[in-house]
Amino acid sequence: MKVTSTPITDVLILEPRVFGDQRGFFLESFNQRAFNAATGTDFSFVQDNHSRSAKNVLRGLHYQLGQPQGKLVRVVRGAVFDVAVDIRPASPTFGKWFGLELSEENHRQLWVPPGLAHGFLVLTDSAEFLYKTTDYYAPEQERCIAWDDPVLAIAWPLEGGSPLLSGKDAAGLSFKEAVSAS
Repeated sequence: MKVTSTPITDVLILEPRVFGDQRGFFLESFNQRAFNAATGTDFSFVQDNHSRSAKNVLRGLHYQLGQPQGKLVRVVRGAVFDVAVDIRPASPTFGKWFGLELSEENHRQLWVPPGLAHGFLVLTDSAEFLYKTTDYYAPEQERCIAWDDPVLAIAWPLEGGSPLLSGKDAAGLSFKEAVSAS
């Protein structure tokens, strides 16, 4: 597995070895020992999630209070622009964001440790997004930062117009409101 650091402390790009030929390909999508060695952590995953979304759907920026979730995210169909935002007040990269394309072609995974907000924008006609979490979903703990917060100024690669949002995501808090409420 190839591991690449990002500008945000503890956020890592993981690229598995892919073995392919004219028949298709094989890759090991997760191995606990390899993950622990690559990240220098000892997290266990307790939940796997799978979503399918249409083009221009933007999900996020989500995080949980009290039960922060670390997420290991990947795309198995289509492509997304995936974003992590550091909302850990004591972090040297507090208030910074990092984004990259995850796709079925590049097989990249992004490790988003607990304490960060996360979101993604679908770039293709549809995308299937898989992620493992280090803590259970707790709806009463879930919060959302506005995707278009001017302080964060995330450069979402939108193709004209606004993204498609859920009601919850459309009502996201500003970054300043979110971190003052944490």
